[in-house]
Amino acid sequence: MYRGRLQRDLSLWVDKGLLGKDTAEILLKEFDDRPASFSLGSVLMILAAILLAAAVLLVVASNWEAIPRLVRVGVVLAVIWVTHLAAAAALKRDSVGVASGLLVIGALSFGGAISLVGQMYHLSGDEQSVMYLWFGVTVVSAILFRSGVLTAVAGFLAWASFGVYLSAFDMRWLGADPWVAPFMAVVIIALVRYTGADRARHLAYLLLVGWLAWLYTLHSDPRLALAYAVVGMALLILVSLPPAPLVAIVKSAGAAPAFYAFLIAVIGLFFLHVEIDGGSWLVVLGVATLAAAILAIALQGRDNGAVRYMAYLIFAGEMLYLASVTVGSIIGTSGLFLTSGVLVALVAWVVIRLERRFASVGGEASQ
Repeated sequence: MYRGRLQRDLSLWVDKGLLGKDTAEILLKEFDDRPASFSLGSVLMILAAILLAAAVLLVVASNWEAIPRLVRVGVVLAVIWVTHLAAAAALKRDSVGVASGLLVIGALSFGGAISLVGQMYHLSGDEQSVMYLWFGVTVVSAILFRSGVLTAVAGFLAWASFGVYLSAFDMRWLGADPWVAPFMAVVIIALVRYTGADRARHLAYLLLVGWLAWLYTLHSDPRLALAYAVVGMALLILVSLPPAPLVAIVKSAGAAPAFYAFLIAVIGLFFLHVEIDGGSWLVVLGVATLAAAILAIALQGRDNGAVRYMAYLIFAGEMLYLASVTVGSIIGTSGLFLTSGVLVALVAWVVIRLERRFASVGGEASQ
């Protein structure tokens, strides 16, 4: 998709005389020579690794009682060591796909090994501790091999650990364990920056968002929902306005920080809608929601498609919601649409003027 758009842009620039044909061909060839970000072979190799790991664990588990204890321990340790050593050898031969598959087998085998050995020797411990150990060893392996696929596995294990906690404690807050989920998310983000597994960062961001949503269910406090909305919009502004205080980190993370900051704000606004179902505060909340959507479009609409489309959806949904709760008063509904239309037109005029001014300033600076 991007290659087709790039080819059209290069052809257009050549036709306008902005770029030479030979230069355009060199640029397109350079793009084609880059390693593909998606490899079907690597994906199939990882899927095969998952299936093989599951098969090995099921075979061992089904014949567990018939296998002597020392043989059991030897088999478990052999699978873990052999897969990691073979992965190291594959990396030396630049066989990244094979190495990734072997590392997945090793990581999954380690998790199964913990459970099987614990059952065999009747070791004390709980499922939550197993998840912590499994996550920690996977993180160490990801660091040692600088593996993007193990970073993704660690991200899924962080989600699994959080799910185990919620299931074990009936979604209540007990002890310090609830703080482990955001800590794991931070570890995953650090791993992403170290290994370059950019897509795995979404597992960490979504874990943080899910943790915040769960935190609200514990209290159902409108003040907490308001804090989500305010902090989310503040973060959106912080990462959007040039120059952002953390501009280098924000740019390296792409569109994700702005999108998830806005998502947190949207979640806060949604919870406020759940708490407020009528009266003048509903009008204030509706106007604030529409303003948040417009502000998100103004800040990120040009460069961030995810924020733009979510803002469109929020704006349209809020208008339909307000229309549905005020359907008894046609005048009130029309007045709302009139006010919103005037507000959007005013914001559009301001944005257009700012864009023109920025463009003129940029043109003068280039001269």
